[in-house]
Amino acid sequence: MVLCLTLVCLFCSAVLAVVYAITADPIKAAEQKALVESISQVLPSGGELSDVATAEFGGQKFDYYISTANGAPAAYAVKSSTIGFGGPLTLMVGVLPDGTVYNTSVLSHSETPGLGAKCNTDAKFMDQWKGLGADKVIKVTKDGGDIDAITASTITSRAYSLAVSNAVAFVKSIVKAEED
Repeated sequence: MVLCLTLVCLFCSAVLAVVYAITADPIKAAEQKALVESISQVLPSGGELSDVATAEFGGQKFDYYISTANGAPAAYAVKSSTIGFGGPLTLMVGVLPDGTVYNTSVLSHSETPGLGAKCNTDAKFMDQWKGLGADKVIKVTKDGGDIDAITASTITSRAYSLAVSNAVAFVKSIVKAEED
């Protein structure tokens, strides 16, 4: 019985290894395609896009891209993550040098289908981020901010707001460092 169980485990492990080897490259390619599409959604058209850069700010690591026009930064695409109701929530946030949010895009989430998952499909929620001015408070209205939460999904809305707020603060720190 032990021999039989060992053989079954070895066979299953071999099958899993083969499946992983076959699917690793297509999965990586699909993730890269989604990343490129999200960057194009959150940045103004035109401009030259830099390679990915990584920096730490506020104890968190950020990957970001700079779109330059006429040799000067025109916008930043920042990958920002927080914890939502169901787990990690990762966004790509486009921020102009003055702190205005150009647009946002959800890269991945683990939110509840039909509730928090609406952060990726609810047009009213998503549209309020487009062109969100630097003078706005990036918190949900329940917390004294200017963001209307997704109905019955305040935790996800707070997490989304925090990810955007973190990205804006990060870009402001980059702009300030470049000015100094």
